[in-house]
Amino acid sequence: MSDPSQPLSEIDALIERCLEGDQQAWEQIVRQHWRKVFNVAYKFTGKHDEAEDLTQDIFVKIFRSLHTFDRRANFQTWLISVSRNLCIDHYRSVRKERETISRDIDSREMATATRAEPGPLAGIERDDQRALLRLALNQLAPTLRSAVLLRDIRELSYQEIAVLLALPEGTVKSRINRGRTELARQIRRLQEAGLSTPRRAAAGRRQ
Repeated sequence: MSDPSQPLSEIDALIERCLEGDQQAWEQIVRQHWRKVFNVAYKFTGKHDEAEDLTQDIFVKIFRSLHTFDRRANFQTWLISVSRNLCIDHYRSVRKERETISRDIDSREMATATRAEPGPLAGIERDDQRALLRLALNQLAPTLRSAVLLRDIRELSYQEIAVLLALPEGTVKSRINRGRTELARQIRRLQEAGLSTPRRAAAGRRQ
């Protein structure tokens, strides 16, 4: 808590208003510090769209931890420190997520294969499709990949994804739509590059 005997600085006054539920005060904080947080996110991602999504996520988490800020400290220093820590957490989660993509795809394909009992030729085609899907998913921004993976591979509901990612349901739906569009674009790009059937391509080179 701030000392009531001392006048509040501008940022302290904004924080006080935020904690009292003043949305305009929070929007002002975001406007004032968006570029600084975005720059931190961009250094970690190297991609503008991905950095924007990450910046939005960071501000959501900062808002939820605003009550923990020690008013004796410098707000901007605290903000950047929290942003960096969240970016590091994001990087680690992305790396872990990439390791689980193959397992998730394989598990779903295994269940499909068990039900359908396809022949050897269909199995080869399915392996090609699985490899193509892995390649295409890895081209997506992590925020979009997570949304698509949770919805279309793990088959969670929008509400479940919103809770899991701590995001509004509308944001989740938007990311899923953007992710599906980008995934389709990446699949087409890979197919045009001749990467849709790696086994056949390799077989053709051996002939």
